[in-house]
Amino acid sequence: MKRMLWVILMMSIGTTFTSPLFPLYQEHYRLSSLQITVLFAVYALFLLPSLLISGSRGSGWGLKRVLRFSMWLSILATLVFMGSQQAWLVYAARILEGIAYGIFTGTSVAFLLQQTPKEQTGKALMLSGMTVSVGFGLGPAITGLVIQYLHLMPLRVPFWILTLFLLSGLITLETLKDRDFEARKQLAKTPPAPVSLGVPDDIRRPFWSFSALPIFTLFTLNGIILSLIPSFVKGVLHSSNLSVSGLLILLLLGGGALLQLLPFVKHPVHRLRVGIALLSLGAWLVVFSGSTGSIGLLWAGVLIQALGSGWTFQVSLRLAGELPNPEARSKVVSTFYFAGYSGFIVPVVGTGVLTYFFDMNVSLIVLNILASLLVVYMLAYSVKFARYYAQRSGKPLTGKRRSVSA
Repeated sequence: MKRMLWVILMMSIGTTFTSPLFPLYQEHYRLSSLQITVLFAVYALFLLPSLLISGSRGSGWGLKRVLRFSMWLSILATLVFMGSQQAWLVYAARILEGIAYGIFTGTSVAFLLQQTPKEQTGKALMLSGMTVSVGFGLGPAITGLVIQYLHLMPLRVPFWILTLFLLSGLITLETLKDRDFEARKQLAKTPPAPVSLGVPDDIRRPFWSFSALPIFTLFTLNGIILSLIPSFVKGVLHSSNLSVSGLLILLLLGGGALLQLLPFVKHPVHRLRVGIALLSLGAWLVVFSGSTGSIGLLWAGVLIQALGSGWTFQVSLRLAGELPNPEARSKVVSTFYFAGYSGFIVPVVGTGVLTYFFDMNVSLIVLNILASLLVVYMLAYSVKFARYYAQRSGKPLTGKRRSVSA
């Protein structure tokens, strides 16, 4: 399990590695705000179908084989970034990057669970979520520090480092065995499973309302930070330190992973309620920091959003693993990530459209209002879900068990 978590960490670092470089790409290639918006969006647009296909077909193709392909594709994307001399090559690299991580995400959790004893499934899912969050945070933090303080080919040197990370993950992957090799060969003789979002009917509404919707909202609000913080720090808060945006993203994502270890609010339903509320509160503080020009308020908002992100990710992923039967788990977890990355598109496209009519801060206010409406719905639905979860898991919120179905 530890070696597979290392592989997940290395790939997750690469996912957000380029975020602090976008202002440099915009200046170097003289890209408009719309072109930068498209550069963010193409990643998720190509990631989603890759995630859907690999989640449905990965077992039949061979999980390790699919992971190996995705990592080589990620290395290729890194080399394209490193050698790019024209803007279209940066777009091509982002597309390759999106396809690579989409394929990886749809398969890595299933392969991790294959490497894990059944009694440790819950622990593996928890550690997987923490590892992804830490990797997402480390990527931009490393890039930001390199381009701020190394002063050596800022559009090239960071990708030398990323290539070493990815090669480390690839070598580690090769030390693992695909324990379902014989089963996979047998599956190859049968018609392939249809490409679909695999959510069984008996958990459909609880899953979509209290697992998929929280991760969608989380990726929407965190996507604002990932896509806009580099420009936000420079243009709104007037800070020229290129490492600040990377460290803010490290706090948001890496800090969110560490904050999952806090022992407070142990019951998953209560923890998710508090998580999504803090997620919304932190997002609003980030918006207010833009109105006031306060870097301190920005750090405070990101810290609170980090706590909310950590708990929301932790519990919603846990529910995605707990609610389905074991045979449906890998497809449901893939659907969970599909919902999350769908949310990642919202701030990128939404802000790009809104900034044609409003300034950046007003655009963020509009997006936060929409996200807050989703938070209100989830908090309201949590009352019904708590009864459903108590019946299903035997973990009532109070001392008594109820039998009302969701």
